[in-house]
Amino acid sequence: MLLDAASLYFRAFYGVPTSVTTPDGRPINAVRGFLDMTARLITTHVPDRLVACWDDDWRPAFRVEALPSYKAHRVAPEGGEEVPDELSPQVPVLVDVLAAAGIDRVGAPGYEADDVIGTLATRAQEPVDVVTGDRDLFQLVDDARGIRVLYTARGISDLEFVDEAGVAAKYGIPGRAYADFAVLRGDPSDGLPGVAGVGAKTAAALINEFGDLAGIRAAAARTVVPKPPLTAAVLKKLHAAADYLDAAPVVVAVARTIDLPPVDGTLPKAPADPDALAELAERHGLESSVRRLGAALDWQLG
Repeated sequence: MLLDAASLYFRAFYGVPTSVTTPDGRPINAVRGFLDMTARLITTHVPDRLVACWDDDWRPAFRVEALPSYKAHRVAPEGGEEVPDELSPQVPVLVDVLAAAGIDRVGAPGYEADDVIGTLATRAQEPVDVVTGDRDLFQLVDDARGIRVLYTARGISDLEFVDEAGVAAKYGIPGRAYADFAVLRGDPSDGLPGVAGVGAKTAAALINEFGDLAGIRAAAARTVVPKPPLTAAVLKKLHAAADYLDAAPVVVAVARTIDLPPVDGTLPKAPADPDALAELAERHGLESSVRRLGAALDWQLG
């Protein structure tokens, strides 16, 4: 089980009220929510291994260089990602708690959690569940290898299980064609404009007719007599978006071969540092969440 950590702690922050605080009154809702989500995921889905995948770089330079609009609307005035003031101080606490608990947390300099997930899923020799609220990771689904997404749109208690058939049912495209579909359609939440005038229906029709983005562009380059779905209007839109279509696949494609050290992910049979975990739990008012996590992991604590 690979957790898209930022996706989950943002969901926790907005799903658990900020009135959930530390003993000295600081909001701790994101950490409490993340730990409770993790405990529920472990209890419900019983993974053999679990890794919290981290954004070491939420807006990597190689993606911005390819497409400057990538996540540009989420850059704070002082630089960095625009994060709620009450969330920012909680992230280092979560880092410390995961370390003390012994749960593997993995990031890579210059890459997003998506890329860590893509690489670990590609390496895996067993089925993989990716837990995320990010549709971009739908591109990883692979029925043959047992890679699916546990999509958190409705919350941890009502996950949507997305496999190749799920992608096909939702978007009307082949199961592993999501990245090309996203390039064509665009995604405003990531600053990805898409091809102007090409919506989801047209994008799906083009993919189904020509297989992938490369096939679509090759057909557009040689078409003399337009016919649906490559009509004259669509041809004009594709030609006008040529520069965007050159750049966008670099942004949308999840990296699958980044340089990561071996990652074990074995669920800890006991906290890595019981004293540190107890101190963190007491200081930040996390005792109940740590107990739930310990129960999920079957820790035999005194």
